[in-house]
Amino acid sequence: MPRLDICAMSGYNYNNYIFRRMRKVSEVIMEQKKIDRINELARKSKAEGLTEAEKAEQTELRNEYRASVTGNLMQQLEHTYIMTPDGKKHKVGGGKK
Repeated sequence: MPRLDICAMSGYNYNNYIFRRMRKVSEVIMEQKKIDRINELARKSKAEGLTEAEKAEQTELRNEYRASVTGNLMQQLEHTYIMTPDGKKHKVGGGKK
């Protein structure tokens, strides 16, 4: 099986590249207070149940979280290349949007 070099970026070392990508991705991540609210609603749901308004809020927040995670993954894949041993770069891509 041929060796694949995922970090075949022009002139950047691997650690610098990963740090820059993580910093860019973290700008798109959902706000921490919303994540805390998702967790708070999950705990309340298990303990005593939720009102209809809280269930709707929980669904909306969960959908927003899923979209954030999916968006971050797609963004990372759009900037990921695989380099084959013969030196050719192949873009991984993010699939359908």
